[in-house]
Amino acid sequence: MSAAAVLGVAWLGGLVGLVVPPLARRFTDPPARPQPRRGEGGRVWLPVSAAVFGGLAVTRGDDPALPVFLLVAAVGLVLARVDLACLRLPDPLVRTAGLVALTGLTGAALLADESARLVGALAGATVAGVAHVLLALLPGSRLGFGDVKLAAVLGLPLGWLGRDALLVGLVLPHLLHGGLVVGLLVARRVRRDTLLPLGPALLAGAWLAALLG
Repeated sequence: MSAAAVLGVAWLGGLVGLVVPPLARRFTDPPARPQPRRGEGGRVWLPVSAAVFGGLAVTRGDDPALPVFLLVAAVGLVLARVDLACLRLPDPLVRTAGLVALTGLTGAALLADESARLVGALAGATVAGVAHVLLALLPGSRLGFGDVKLAAVLGLPLGWLGRDALLVGLVLPHLLHGGLVVGLLVARRVRRDTLLPLGPALLAGAWLAALLG
């Protein structure tokens, strides 16, 4: 992908960042205030989403499924914002991401004659879903079934990219989350019983896995 095209995709990501906060407020419980607090507005999410889109364009620019990755990333940004605000991953947003991923990857597989990669995507969703169900059932686990469903959805694009990307996407989010928890505990910003959102780590880990895969 040319530098101009990458910049165009990153610019599109910036526009997505502007609408992330107002879209996320529709799904927060209790509803967020109409005026976002400092750090919650589009000025924060604009560079984040631009970097997310730009990174995918640079590393996955020749993949026929790039538009699917970008759409899933757009929904994922809204999910991350909601989870940070109220520790929820709303089913309508997770279902939307799953539907976009499944239909988009199916279409990309048909157009590019990549049926094997579609099988890999379905296998990735199954592996990611089962692995996180088992984690959620462990004694003392704080993993919610919203996290399980999101992990299964993210398994679709990761499985499309292959086994290595899927493995990184399964492990890296928990390393990121664990490191954050340890850091916050050391800094005495949270207690051992403080609930922290896992959704942003799942999404960040999947994004990094896509860049590395």
